[in-house]
Amino acid sequence: MTITSFPKNDRREVFGWIIYDWANSVFFTTVVSVLIGKYITDLAQKAVGENGVIIALGGYDLVTAKSLFPYSVGLSVFLQIFFLPVLGAIADYTHLKKTFMAFFCFLGTIACCLLFFVDGNLYLMGALLFIVANLGAGASIVFYNSFLTDITTEDRRDTVSSWGFAAGYASGVLMLIFNLIFLSNCEKWGISTILAVRLCLLIAGLWWGGFSIITFAYLRTRQPAQSVPEGKHYIVAGMGQLVQTFRDLFRLKHTLHFLVGYLLYNDGIQTVISVSSIYIVQEVLMKIPTIPEGDYDSILIIAFLIAQVVAIFGSLVFERIANFTSSKSSILISLLLWSATVIYAYGFLHTLNEAYFMSGLIGLVLGGSQALSRSLFSQMIPAGRESAFFGIYEISERGTSWIGPIVFGVVAQVTNSYRPAILALIVFFVGGSLVLAFTNVKQAIHMAGNRTPEEAAT
Repeated sequence: MTITSFPKNDRREVFGWIIYDWANSVFFTTVVSVLIGKYITDLAQKAVGENGVIIALGGYDLVTAKSLFPYSVGLSVFLQIFFLPVLGAIADYTHLKKTFMAFFCFLGTIACCLLFFVDGNLYLMGALLFIVANLGAGASIVFYNSFLTDITTEDRRDTVSSWGFAAGYASGVLMLIFNLIFLSNCEKWGISTILAVRLCLLIAGLWWGGFSIITFAYLRTRQPAQSVPEGKHYIVAGMGQLVQTFRDLFRLKHTLHFLVGYLLYNDGIQTVISVSSIYIVQEVLMKIPTIPEGDYDSILIIAFLIAQVVAIFGSLVFERIANFTSSKSSILISLLLWSATVIYAYGFLHTLNEAYFMSGLIGLVLGGSQALSRSLFSQMIPAGRESAFFGIYEISERGTSWIGPIVFGVVAQVTNSYRPAILALIVFFVGGSLVLAFTNVKQAIHMAGNRTPEEAAT
């Protein structure tokens, strides 16, 4: 196989890269954020009661109906910390980055489509399929993120990363509109609500897999910056590369500071996203007698539709804020608003309109905090080591976001309420903000041997 060098900022390749955000975002919006949490929780509660025991060991209740989904989220991302950095390190030694990305992408899409068959007492199978799908999604994003440095120059990364997230939110909007229309009219068309939800899960998987084909057609395979040492298998070399990456990370102390901060605040972000549908149903909708249970799915879709629409503009607005100030300042502003969001959810969220307002607030800060974090980190890592470092970055994203759901699930299980559980997440936002505030971003970029966006532009 002949692998050549390709120019950066190629429009077709950048478009193909952005399309993967368009493709996989429906999994995180339709499946993770809106439907699967409520669906699996409903199945479990019908089988064992509102907070009945699902798994017990030695007289201790390990998993209950209310904690099943948060624990599933936590387990799916906890598993990733064992192999994502190794895969990333191996990808830097080979031309298999796109192959790895495609494998995990389609592993996730198949598991997502199989959720269609989850019904009745199959809530544990549903949790297992969700774990596999979420694992595949997270693993594919490691390699997807590492392509950002391959296809763009430093001065274009904030913009391309932000447009990627904006495309993802636009995709989520279209799918949520479809879900809303479908679920609102399914019974008129002779389709039960449960079957309609299962069909929405299937369509989300097909959308994710179908559009990702465009990405794999446009992304080009590049020669790795380093080759496998003579006499070593690439897996052994990848393990050695991983060890060296951790050594380099401790040498690049300012990059490490950023990762620690990201580890904290992104854990809070991912947890809010994954548990918000359960929170709205259990703490708001179920306590308003005038809202029939049959309307819950439509209300959730409207709430997340609001978040997605606002997020399209929010990701671009925070990119503009970063352009006038800095990426770091823009992220810190978004984290201040994230802290305000969980406080609002705990103390002031009681009505349907207040739930819609919170959805808009989440959308405003969601894209900016994630897109700018991704592009900022890409500037802090050495050239040719992108997959290995993004494997560790994904630990900070996925590997730590198992902590938030577990904390959320434990507090909900102990208190039998989601309100103190959502407030507990403020620790992640405040802690992450403090670490980021004291991170020297410019020095981190220079220590990695890179230029700042301002230096690259001139």
